[in-house]
Amino acid sequence: MTDFSALPDLALRTLGGSVLAASDESFAAKENLINPWTPGFSPRTFGAKGQEYDGWETARRRPGPDGGLGHDQALVRLGLPGVIRGVVIDTAWFKGNYPPHASVEACAAGGYPSPSELADADWTEIVPRSPLLGDAVHEFPVDVERRFTHVRLHMFPDGGIARLRVHGEVVPDPSFLTGLTVDLAALENGARVIECSDRFYSSPDNMLFPGLARNQAEGWETARRRDGGNDWVVVRLAAPGRITVAEFDTTNLKFNAPAEVSLSVSADASEWREILPRTRLQPDTRHRFRLDSDAEAAYVRVDVHPDGGLARLRLPGVLTPAGERAVRDRYEALT
Repeated sequence: MTDFSALPDLALRTLGGSVLAASDESFAAKENLINPWTPGFSPRTFGAKGQEYDGWETARRRPGPDGGLGHDQALVRLGLPGVIRGVVIDTAWFKGNYPPHASVEACAAGGYPSPSELADADWTEIVPRSPLLGDAVHEFPVDVERRFTHVRLHMFPDGGIARLRVHGEVVPDPSFLTGLTVDLAALENGARVIECSDRFYSSPDNMLFPGLARNQAEGWETARRRDGGNDWVVVRLAAPGRITVAEFDTTNLKFNAPAEVSLSVSADASEWREILPRTRLQPDTRHRFRLDSDAEAAYVRVDVHPDGGLARLRLPGVLTPAGERAVRDRYEALT
């Protein structure tokens, strides 16, 4: 996979994405396009409509009165609006029924528009009509410096697509960050993991996801250390701010939670100031610690001792004046 695949999937269902509409879903539901798991396949699982696929599949198109075939399309609302850096169109398991071509458009729309209202939006082509292969992953870099809220997938003329991934950088609406107490470590607010000592079992970005982790795989978990050291992760906060509460959630981690945790802050991810000393954690527990530090931070480092996992990291706080300006300036530059 190309570099952009390391960025969050802005369309992912677990990040709030939704497939709002599709021209046709005769064989397989449009909602499958943004499922978080790898597409699966069970041979000879036939339902009333034929073989069941883990993806979106439309009926075979036939020429209309004008002799044209037309084509199918699906409309997706991004769970996290942002700058799109790359799109993945995955035709996994569609071997004799995949579309030969596809394209993708994107638009920016405020509020909560309906599919009919989005029909006349200002759409920008971010992936031109491109050839597809069956049972293959297709990666398309995107170079458009704009904030988008929706994408529209076109396939020509019909067939099946297993997954649509829309990787990019989150650009939050500053009206929901400025003047409020917010989670400075939330992915949806623009935070990101930039360094990590170990990601053997699962990605540390999982800690920043919205909602609660349903199992161990939906958090961050490291391998077992044998060297006497400890594991750690560095998070770039949504914007510079002052943290008022630290929450470390070990839910579902019953036998592999860290023994202790500590938290440090920095303005530039080079010099660190500890604001929560090594503190004992319990398995399968939500821990919350009120912080009295007045330290302003753009980055945090979480040290887990010696190893283990965290389901979620929450850092409620307030943006500094400089942080508020940074969020507003970026939003205005991309809209």
